[in-house]
Amino acid sequence: ELYFKQNKMKKTYKFLDEINFPSDIRKLSVSDLKTLADEVRTEMIDAVSVTGGHLGAGLGVVELTVALHYIFNTPNDKLIWDVGHQTYPHKILTGRKDKIRTLRQGGGLSGFTKRSESEYDPFGAAHSSTSISSALGMAIANKLSNKSNEVVAVIGDGAMSAGMAYEAMNNAGTSKTKMIVILNDNDMSIAKPVGALRSYLAKLFSGKVYFSFRETIKLIISSFSKRFSKKAGKAEDFLRSAVTGGTLFNSLGFYYIGPIDGHDMDSLIPVLKNAKQINFEGPIMIHIKTEKGKGYEFAEKSDDKYHGVTKFNVSTGVQEKSQSINPSYTKVFANTLIKHAEKDSKIVGITAAMPSGTGMDIFAKKFPSRMFDVGIAEQHGVTFAAGLATEGYKPYAAIYSTFLQRAYDQVVHDVAIQSLPVRFAIDRAGLVGADGPTHAGSFDITYLSTLPNFIVMAASDEAELVRMINTSVDINDKPSAFRYPRGNGVGVKLPSITEKLEIGKGRIIKEGKQVAILNFGARLNECLIACENLKKKGINLTLFDARFAKPLDENTIWQLARDHEIIISIEEGSIGGFGSHISQYLFDNNLIDNNLKFRSMILPDRFIDHDKPEQMYKYAGLDAISIETKILDTLNSKVVIKQSN
Repeated sequence: ELYFKQNKMKKTYKFLDEINFPSDIRKLSVSDLKTLADEVRTEMIDAVSVTGGHLGAGLGVVELTVALHYIFNTPNDKLIWDVGHQTYPHKILTGRKDKIRTLRQGGGLSGFTKRSESEYDPFGAAHSSTSISSALGMAIANKLSNKSNEVVAVIGDGAMSAGMAYEAMNNAGTSKTKMIVILNDNDMSIAKPVGALRSYLAKLFSGKVYFSFRETIKLIISSFSKRFSKKAGKAEDFLRSAVTGGTLFNSLGFYYIGPIDGHDMDSLIPVLKNAKQINFEGPIMIHIKTEKGKGYEFAEKSDDKYHGVTKFNVSTGVQEKSQSINPSYTKVFANTLIKHAEKDSKIVGITAAMPSGTGMDIFAKKFPSRMFDVGIAEQHGVTFAAGLATEGYKPYAAIYSTFLQRAYDQVVHDVAIQSLPVRFAIDRAGLVGADGPTHAGSFDITYLSTLPNFIVMAASDEAELVRMINTSVDINDKPSAFRYPRGNGVGVKLPSITEKLEIGKGRIIKEGKQVAILNFGARLNECLIACENLKKKGINLTLFDARFAKPLDENTIWQLARDHEIIISIEEGSIGGFGSHISQYLFDNNLIDNNLKFRSMILPDRFIDHDKPEQMYKYAGLDAISIETKILDTLNSKVVIKQSN
């Protein structure tokens, strides 16, 4: 419905209307490409105003996207985008133009690159810093198969803060395999401002004449002593690096070109063409300077360059606001931590390039010297927190569930084994909606609860989140984690920062007979709805909010197992988590027999595509009606529940 409604309102364009695939772009002149880029930018702004999504990053690479598809023979030549949140222009130009207004909607286009969506997406991404590694793999595969296809990776300067990018560059530099890496520098100011001389030198250094001269010099000096050869090589590198600032990349074995203006088609086209045509055994780094949010006034003036936006008015730039009056879980976390930090100078905050997403920007305004943004470097962030903990500080590592996966070795080796009191604030727990499976917090219950020396909590509402933060402040002998969902709370009154939980102790919400629901996390409200519906059918249930997956509230679980015919556990996580620990406890204590049935409701064994969160939980079988059905099926009831559309 959204797709057809919005496509009736589509604009008309001089060139873009005739562009369906990159092969159509290659029919245009270079001067026409500038107009096409303007049209792509306009279409992208219009589309994102309808769907919401990532805006600033895509606006910054419009010219680059057009130029890459113009010069390289995609999809035969492989184009890999790091993260993928900047690929809306790429999608518009690669056969998905007519679906662009379905971005991030149920059944529509992904907000990131996705292999199953298009042959023009050779590698799926939504996490940062994977492009160089995957591109090198493709380039080596081409080499082994005697293929001459080009491989191009586009990586942002922010993604260069991740260790994986340097691991990949180190490997690529010694591989003797040609690949092209585009460094899209839009924030860190790696280089000095771009000027006409720099653009000219970039074209010169990437051209055949300079390359031939360089190789000729190498042949000449190879006949002399090794000492002279090394000096000559260093002199050539110094000359180029002194002008272009590419010392780091040269040291890693890259042939460095740049920086050049990434919005200047007259600079981009010849440099990309030269890089494609040069027969060079090794990686090439093309450094471009771009402006995030380019071409849309409101994005250019915004501090975050409109990185991620809700639906908005194109003319005014005003974004839709949430209709909920309840505070977000993220703000509840940040404000509660601030209250504790005002009383305890040992509390420090850590985030990995997501200060606003985790609420750590709020904490930083109050305590600028006690908040550390480590960049896209979750591994370093976790071990950094461990180091702080050894010295008596109380580090709070606020990291999305899906991003904490990237630092699992550090969580195990540097934190858990040493039993260091790092506190993990796990935002975006459970299914997250439009960002889809790459950002879903599906596995943290499992991968943390399996570790010795860990305390694992999940908040069923914003008040419980406050109590868990309060509790974590005093946990000084082992690591702890509390998880909470994306979005707004349910509207309960927040407790004071003095209210704390007894470690490993849950709470009884409702008392009944026959069936006990053991809830862990934010499905509590759905459990309450199911309870009310089942009560109308004459089934009274006990509802237990576990609070802790580790340690389990064994005394209460034992009692519930003795007093009920059925136990149902419910969690927003994968197999191996809360339900698995309950099952193990029941079996270990001989509580599973003919008088007790145990069922575990978890996320299904598949990745769930992006949609509205309520729809995703419906697909996952974790909504109220699914809970109700599971209980009735377990009771062998013949009652049929009609599911509304």
